[in-house]
Amino acid sequence: MSFRHQYVIGDLQGCYAAYLQLLETLNFDPSQDKLWFAGDLVARGEDSLNTLRDVKALCEQGAAATVLGNHDLNLLAVWRGATKIKKKDKTAPIFAAEDCDELLEWLRQQPLLAYPDEDTVLVHAGIPPHWSIKAAENYAQELEAQLQSSLTQLDRLLPNLYSKQADDWHPDINGFTKMRAIANYFTRMRLCKQDGTLEFSFNASLTEPMPKDFLPWFEWQVPRTRKILFGHWAALQGEVDLPHARALDGGCVWGNYLLAYRLSDGKVIKSRAHCPSPSSETNDD
Repeated sequence: MSFRHQYVIGDLQGCYAAYLQLLETLNFDPSQDKLWFAGDLVARGEDSLNTLRDVKALCEQGAAATVLGNHDLNLLAVWRGATKIKKKDKTAPIFAAEDCDELLEWLRQQPLLAYPDEDTVLVHAGIPPHWSIKAAENYAQELEAQLQSSLTQLDRLLPNLYSKQADDWHPDINGFTKMRAIANYFTRMRLCKQDGTLEFSFNASLTEPMPKDFLPWFEWQVPRTRKILFGHWAALQGEVDLPHARALDGGCVWGNYLLAYRLSDGKVIKSRAHCPSPSSETNDD
């Protein structure tokens, strides 16, 4: 199917009012247009439940697609009892909803990596310099298979996706350590070394001092066959636009705006409103 317009939208974070206003600004028509979401559909905004319901409905119509972000994985972990709701997350209404299981069964079927068109690849946080895009696709499919497996396997996996320390990537990495590393690259990465070593404490803008030998993952110049579209890093405010990478988290939930990247020409459109109750804390790990 050919679409009139396709847009890639950064982290919604449950900012439902801003999301609806952005669709008005885009003159979005689900019969003609398609939306691609960069993950983190839920968490700190005012209405994660209706945001999740709306995105699910659009995806099932074929008018949208999403990848998973760290807050989406956390939502699944809370659902399955692997962790508790974070104090700043406003996701409790999801677990009280009659359609909770239906929503989260759908969510766990979503991918970590998608191809919006022939020239781009969409992930939540990024693709590390030591992975080709094809390798990243293969690793994404490994973790997706476990997320989409039986509930028994899901319950074994989810508690093992969390660690304050990053795992070193090496040729023999396997098991839950490998799954956790894959999840960290796709959903938590900001800074890394050229060999892919991750650093989790830094979440500021590019003007702030960074730990020695670490750079933003997209500053390691490696050959790419597609432009990597990503969200996650709110402090960038969507201002990074390189030949091989484009940031799309406008930091709506922190008092800024949602961003939509039009695939046909690369134009970025802002929402007319931000989250009605902006968070004062910008750490979105």
